[in-house]
Amino acid sequence: GETGTGKDKIAEIIHQKSSRARFPFVKVNCGALPPGLLESELFGHVKGAFTGASRNKRGMFSLADKGTLFLTEIGDLPLQLQVKLLTVLDDREFFPVGSSKKVKVDVRVITGTHRDLESLIRAGQFREDLYFRLNVLKAHLPPLRERKGDVRLLAEHFLQKFAAVLR
Repeated sequence: GETGTGKDKIAEIIHQKSSRARFPFVKVNCGALPPGLLESELFGHVKGAFTGASRNKRGMFSLADKGTLFLTEIGDLPLQLQVKLLTVLDDREFFPVGSSKKVKVDVRVITGTHRDLESLIRAGQFREDLYFRLNVLKAHLPPLRERKGDVRLLAEHFLQKFAAVLR
């Protein structure tokens, strides 16, 4: 779905209504960080793995253990990280950057994107095997301009919310 359609909210509601609700819900925007930093954010790193790595750092996969990791803008994930993501999804374990010790995780992964992943596959910019591994349940969220009834519901929600604050 397009930006602003509520992908984040849907992912959060799926998490809250699941058996994983008491565990963390972690969100990562794959398009907001440069590839080197994104790898460290997702998988963590050990002290000395690269310049500036002054301490061990847990990655988002570790932080979301037993919970849900929402990878938004998955279509912006660089190819080399797509391989590592596919491995984590298959094996449920990974190596933090600079480490020789595997970390095991139990994480539900939900992804979202505004990009057409099938077009990216044809262009060689997104791995087909990763696409099929992620595409277990697909939900298209149409933009708000196509959901006329939702405008009234949203207006009522925010009116009630702000009215309660301003009382």
